[in-house]
Amino acid sequence: MSHRQILLVIYGLMAGMFLSSLDQTVVGTSIRTISDDLHGLSQQAWVTTAYLIVSTIATPIYGKLSDIFGRRPLFIFAISIFLVGSIASGFATSMIELAGFRALQGLGAGGLMALPLAIMGDMLAPRERAKYQGYFLAVFGISSVIGPLIGGLFAGAPFILGIVGWRWVFLINVPIGIIALVMVMRFLHLPKRSVNRGVRIDWWGAATVVLAVAPLLLVAEQGRDWGWTSGGSWACYIIGGLGILSFILIERMMGDDALIPLKLFKSRTFSMATILGVLVGFGMFGALSSIPLFLQIVNGSSPTQSGFQLLPMILGLMISSIVSGQIISRTGRYRIFPIVGTFVMGVGFFLFTFISAATPIWFVMLGMLFVGLGLGQLMQTLTIASQNAVGPRDIGVATSSSTFFRQIGGTLGVAVIFSALFSRVPDTIKSAFADPTLAANLKAALGDPKVLSDPKNTQILGILKDPAKLGDALNGDTAFLNTATHALAAPFLHGFADATVAGFWVSLIVIIVAFILSFFLKATPLRQKSALQEVADDDAAILATRAAEMVGAPLEPNVSATADSSGRPPAGS
Repeated sequence: MSHRQILLVIYGLMAGMFLSSLDQTVVGTSIRTISDDLHGLSQQAWVTTAYLIVSTIATPIYGKLSDIFGRRPLFIFAISIFLVGSIASGFATSMIELAGFRALQGLGAGGLMALPLAIMGDMLAPRERAKYQGYFLAVFGISSVIGPLIGGLFAGAPFILGIVGWRWVFLINVPIGIIALVMVMRFLHLPKRSVNRGVRIDWWGAATVVLAVAPLLLVAEQGRDWGWTSGGSWACYIIGGLGILSFILIERMMGDDALIPLKLFKSRTFSMATILGVLVGFGMFGALSSIPLFLQIVNGSSPTQSGFQLLPMILGLMISSIVSGQIISRTGRYRIFPIVGTFVMGVGFFLFTFISAATPIWFVMLGMLFVGLGLGQLMQTLTIASQNAVGPRDIGVATSSSTFFRQIGGTLGVAVIFSALFSRVPDTIKSAFADPTLAANLKAALGDPKVLSDPKNTQILGILKDPAKLGDALNGDTAFLNTATHALAAPFLHGFADATVAGFWVSLIVIIVAFILSFFLKATPLRQKSALQEVADDDAAILATRAAEMVGAPLEPNVSATADSSGRPPAGS
């Protein structure tokens, strides 16, 4: 393929990935408006949880099916089902309906996240691939910045073209999805796969991965509200544990036909890249969720402003991913990037451990820049390492497995970091009220008649009258902190900032572990051919082997090295 043809395909793939990544950020800033309009504030968590669970579970399924039936039809199906879910979500009449339609969106999103990188693996050799994968990280970064902005604009508009503003949060996917669909159908033409009728579809593996992942993701999302030791949480732990055990047993029995073949983990490179992916996902999604919360509550930023304030992280991610991709493309070496990436990312989280309510925004942005510079070196490098460690026929399942485990790590990161944060809030707020300076300012403010009569202080004054409410003051709507007199709000802001640091310490420890493990990542030499070319060479070798056997001619040395006695290429070829 020429450079122009590759770019046209990439634009279509990026449009598809943009749909999925944008949908994760655009809903967050508008969910309050949506839940108020649909009269379901208490049910809003299910809207995000349904999307997360289904998209995560669907990811490895898409990867395996695309290895069997081809990437193009699966990718077209993923875009189509995502568009149907988006249209349905845009016209939902209740929060329960919206949660169901969001699950339908998630069914498509699993393919939109996993298949583009697998298609890249088909088209391009690993060294060439590194040059282009930075574009996909740019898509992720751009969507992270403009998602909150778009969500805020749509949620704030009463009507757009005669339709309630927040509904465009979902309907905006339609024109983008149609563009992606047209470009993929027009420009993405991969050789058709000859489906081996002897291949078994791992239906039991798909069923048990649902049984394993759904309860654990559910408790990760809802455990803080339920209580980590509640009956519902324990039920999720037990069902998820049994599901994991059943999944492993079934995958062993299915062998090469397994949804996630266990043979992949015989490769030290794939196994270590997967572990690092889980840890990096933990740190990445933990940062992307806790930093905007800090900016909005402590600094008083709006959701849109906090999105723009994340620019240093996004710019760092884009710069380092493009630079590292160019270096990998020219040198063929990538082992240094996981080491340097985890170190730089760790520096960013180390800086975060020093923040407080009085920390200037430039210091927070400096930490974000370091985190972004580290992430950019890690995400594409770990994907390339995973793809390069497996055979060309397993590119899809390797890529989707890498994405799947990173999503699991991200969900775990958000759950653990938020638990650490909110479990510390009651103690840190009480400590802030005991601070001599803050206490003196508070006392002076309470003695000012203008402060006591200001309606903006009504809610916070009601909390201050009942000390028992202090620990739970930030469990609901926190907007009163941004409008109340600063002396009254300061103890809450300092307490929340100190509690946030506890979450950053957790992330720092995880990244330090990743840094240590990165030295054990065995960097196998990058292959010189694309997966499609390798498969074609293998098929040619098999045909030559069979032809030689039919005529009784001796095998050429290179042919016997490529195919085994069964006529199939050896594992890991």
